[in-house]
Amino acid sequence: MLRNWAARISKMFLATMIGLLSIVGGAGQTWAAETTANLDLKVSSAFMIEASTGKVLYSINPDTPLPPASMTKMMTEYLVMEAVKNNKIKWTDQVPVSEFAFYIAKMSDSSGVYLNMGETHTVKDLYEAMAIASANDATALLAERVGGSETNFVSMMNKKAQELGMTNTYFATSSGLPVTSLGQYAPAADTSKDTVMSARDAAILAQRLITDYPESLEISKKSRYVFREGQPNASKLANNNWMLPGLPSEYQGVDGLKTGFTDEAQYCFTGTAQRDGMRVITVVMGAGSKLKRFEETKKLMNYGFSTFKLKETLGKGVPVPGFENAPVKKGVELEVPAVTKETVNILTKVGEETKATPKVVYNDLTAPIKKGDVIGKVYFETEGNNGALKKDGQAEGIDLVAAEDVEEGSWIRLFFRSIGQFISDLFHSIIG
Repeated sequence: MLRNWAARISKMFLATMIGLLSIVGGAGQTWAAETTANLDLKVSSAFMIEASTGKVLYSINPDTPLPPASMTKMMTEYLVMEAVKNNKIKWTDQVPVSEFAFYIAKMSDSSGVYLNMGETHTVKDLYEAMAIASANDATALLAERVGGSETNFVSMMNKKAQELGMTNTYFATSSGLPVTSLGQYAPAADTSKDTVMSARDAAILAQRLITDYPESLEISKKSRYVFREGQPNASKLANNNWMLPGLPSEYQGVDGLKTGFTDEAQYCFTGTAQRDGMRVITVVMGAGSKLKRFEETKKLMNYGFSTFKLKETLGKGVPVPGFENAPVKKGVELEVPAVTKETVNILTKVGEETKATPKVVYNDLTAPIKKGDVIGKVYFETEGNNGALKKDGQAEGIDLVAAEDVEEGSWIRLFFRSIGQFISDLFHSIIG
């Protein structure tokens, strides 16, 4: 009996130590982005990831803060989606045009839908105008609706950027317009400090936007859009993303995400496309023309889809071999079966077999535990593969969940278990 107790305790200890070692090993590892391909990109910076894994596929000057122009609006989109999710606003809310939004609508060099004083529009209509037509006036009105003012909303943007791990980003306006162009409505006390974002940060933001709010792609994929539909002053607009179906630079699988242009930023684009179950996110900044940003993006996407593929490693609801059970404190059972919460894919190069080694980290578990509770994560280390973006400063992984309930043990059960543990430790000290 003592031997069985000792074996059981040793097994729990070994599983825990393996998990802890995987944390140390994963945290200390530095990966290089894919650099073997020479795509001859004519841009200031470029970045590409596979969306589900965050693996970096290509990188040029990824961490240089540059003016992103209207790619800034991805953060405004994120915060609007978040506000809807948290029931702070509704898509059907009617928003009257403010003096600030009207001021921007009158700017001759600002894209917009020409909002007029006295008009009201739904949050949904304004969001579509922002995401599809890059309307600065609609963006400003949404910022006021969510944040109360442009100043408050910009503070929310910068706070969220920190939460998402965007370390080379600063927001000065909700739209990406230069702060000095907002005149009396400029939110920043220091108008010499304008919006900047790195290509990596743009990819982080895009990844979180489409992962946390996949419905955003249902809007960004629209090639054309009508604002004030059915009204005499309706505005018929084409999406600024020319890679969408029916537009000049159409590319199979593209369904987002956001363009940008100012004199300082030049032409920028955060794109995303999905083929054969794999989605890439690309960023180009500082391209020389409207068309050039899509040509350079096409090079990235061609390279990504022709060079990499996703391979299923584990299905949904299955145990990780070698890590089938997680240790539990104060439970009727000492362990709980652990299974994957979703399908686990790894990224591999086309034509190559990539060995994937699972690393599991269990949470510190105390009964009671319910079936479906997240109890840990599984990470896969792959040979010769690229590093991944981090989510909220943490390495990406797939959740492991409890496959069954574990009830809390009674005091008498726990008392005798502690006696057994004491005897087991004493036995080991004698024979050691």
